[in-house]
Amino acid sequence: MNNIRIKLSLFLNYFVFAILLNSVGTVILQVQNNFGVLGSAAGRLEAYKDLSIAIVSFLMASYIVRIGYKKTMLFALGFITVVCLLVPSLPGFAVIKLLFAATGISFALIKISVFATLGIVTKDKKEHASLMNFLESFFMIGVLCGYFIFSYFIDANDKASTSWFNVYYLLGGLSLVAFLLLLTTPLDESKVKDAAPQKDANEFLNMLLLIGIPLVVVFIISAFFYVLIEQSIMSWLPTFNSKVLHLSSTLSVQMASILAGSIALGRFLAGIILRRIHWLAVLLACLVLAAAMVLLAIPLAQNVSAVTEIKTLSDVPLVAFIFPLIGLLLAPIYPAINSVILSSLPKQKHAPMAGLIVVFSALGGTFGSMVTGYIFEHYGGEKAFYFSLGPMAILVAALIMLNRLQKTSETKIEFKGASH
Repeated sequence: MNNIRIKLSLFLNYFVFAILLNSVGTVILQVQNNFGVLGSAAGRLEAYKDLSIAIVSFLMASYIVRIGYKKTMLFALGFITVVCLLVPSLPGFAVIKLLFAATGISFALIKISVFATLGIVTKDKKEHASLMNFLESFFMIGVLCGYFIFSYFIDANDKASTSWFNVYYLLGGLSLVAFLLLLTTPLDESKVKDAAPQKDANEFLNMLLLIGIPLVVVFIISAFFYVLIEQSIMSWLPTFNSKVLHLSSTLSVQMASILAGSIALGRFLAGIILRRIHWLAVLLACLVLAAAMVLLAIPLAQNVSAVTEIKTLSDVPLVAFIFPLIGLLLAPIYPAINSVILSSLPKQKHAPMAGLIVVFSALGGTFGSMVTGYIFEHYGGEKAFYFSLGPMAILVAALIMLNRLQKTSETKIEFKGASH
């Protein structure tokens, strides 16, 4: 089995969906400009994406082993290719809702399959943790590229222009390339399929029984609150740049790319650091510094005043450069905790566990974006980002508990009702 080609395919799949999923921040800003949508209504776009991810993950995760990881990914890539190519001919807020729902459905299938495939192409826990971080780092590179791709299609001189819808022709083309690469890449799933349960009822039951394991429960809490923090910042940073810092729409999107770039760099570095330093020490240090970043950077926004819209990089206030660097500190958390839980389970349980990861990550993203949108609309952008401090405190406690439970758990978790 050619692991290099498989890994390349997984990375490209993640790259495509990184652009689609995390364009929600850009699109939230654009639908407010194009269609007069209120901030609280625009924030619900996150729900169309994340709830579809959660529902599909919950219903399908336990069956993907039998369907096949490759077949599942091919279906997702083919589906989103067709949707992207249709979107530009029907510009409107309703179509954007449908697009994000389709993106969520497809990504749920992709993420579960990708996470489960990592167990096939890695040899041990250290390689698994390292590859997970590199994969998530590449995901953020896709997010970073997405900001510039979308900003290229946005008309900076006409806020009402819907020319940015044409970006979906390009994204449809990228999806097609990813489809063709995977189609021509062999993937040996025989060992996983041989070890998987044969009865549908047992498959679904095994996923539900995972929730009864204390280690899994604490992980779910950790994942929920991490994604809540990340998505509340990422989805609303372009709007923060536009409405609080008075940057133009194009510049607001481009400056938000600093966050994606810093997360990508942070996850790349974490892939190296976590080989040498225990994950808990790294993540706790990151959270403490991230909280300090919020407390130090956001007050700088209160000193920003602009009579006219800022359109040049030289006029951009310092806070627009500093605050997105919080991504360096948040970066290692999600891939590290995912690796902790997946590497503690037998490989045939990776798909249902990945389903739970996707479900609760999606719910965290939806809740974070909607609450941030409400606070943003009623209390202002500065207070909206202060909201992240509460979840950070909860996450610190959850990570400490996760580490304790991991130490006391067996390398392979067995639970009643599992069939082999």
